[in-house]
Amino acid sequence: MHTTLLFIHSILRWVIVLAGIWAVLRAWKGVSNKTPFTASDNKAGLFYMIFLDVQLLVGLVLYFATSVLTKAALSDMGAAMKTPELRFWSVEHLTMAIIAIVLAHVGRSKVKKAGTDAQKHKKGLVFYGLSFLVVVLLVVMVIGKGRGWLPSLS
Repeated sequence: MHTTLLFIHSILRWVIVLAGIWAVLRAWKGVSNKTPFTASDNKAGLFYMIFLDVQLLVGLVLYFATSVLTKAALSDMGAAMKTPELRFWSVEHLTMAIIAIVLAHVGRSKVKKAGTDAQKHKKGLVFYGLSFLVVVLLVVMVIGKGRGWLPSLS
């Protein structure tokens, strides 16, 4: 079960990257070209946020139910904080993911409440852009920790 969940979590990483690119590009296009806020702009932010939420759910199951690394870290957080690999997977990875998700949710809320199309695009660009930067940094860090570019079921 752990391998399957980790595979899904790894695939979702790339779905999130694609959705994040879509959301940021739609917002950037709206800001730079002063275009109306369309249903496609709305869907881009919505799908980005939804994929982040699904990733969080899968990640939480991995974190609390199936991961040997996080179980070891949670059993002795003092020792985990002194071990870079355990600290990354038990604290840093989760914290960065939550920051990215919060930024996307705040952005979505701000976009919905904005009064003009220009404000919607600008708020989307700021919040989805910041969230996406955290996602890209996290993906680079995960790849650097040996998880690889593509997931494996073995």
